[in-house]
Amino acid sequence: MDPVHKEILRKHRLELSSQILVSDTVVPFLYQENILTESQVEEIESQISNKKKTLRLLDILPSRGPLAFDTFLRSLEEFSWLRDKILQDGIRGLDLSNEKTVYDWHSPEAFLEKVPSDRELSRLASRLGPEWESVLLDLGLSAEALFRCRADHSLSTHGQVLAGLVQWRRSEGKKATAHRLVQSLQAADIHPSILEEVFQ
Repeated sequence: MDPVHKEILRKHRLELSSQILVSDTVVPFLYQENILTESQVEEIESQISNKKKTLRLLDILPSRGPLAFDTFLRSLEEFSWLRDKILQDGIRGLDLSNEKTVYDWHSPEAFLEKVPSDRELSRLASRLGPEWESVLLDLGLSAEALFRCRADHSLSTHGQVLAGLVQWRRSEGKKATAHRLVQSLQAADIHPSILEEVFQ
């Protein structure tokens, strides 16, 4: 597990242990996804309280490989407020050993410097709600360009958003990165975690 992810789990250790119920969905999901072995599941479930079960899980996770952190976040479906808090920590980055590390869902450089493909922009367009115009304005599109997107695709909101995103990428070239999208999503009060699905 990445040192940044270990630090994020350590920081949220007490909060997680007091707020999540691991037996119902978290542990079964991690077992299903081959993050936990059968003996580790038994070890966790043998603890006498939910808090101790969660703490034992958090002790085991860092040794379970590079996919353990992402899979653990996916297991927190029923505890979305906690998952969002952890993701927000990761997006902002944690200061470890005086090195600023920006967290993403795979690899910091590969993710943040990536220029999204047509398919990825289409996924993003389908996930943006009514705030899409704010996002595109923050990305640098003019009000006139937005009007043209709406007029050219009057029957499809998805088409309007996608046209705007493609225009942004074309005008910005190599500067049209995921990092820039994260900034504009945050400016529009949209949680950047939606990019996790977009860049799968």
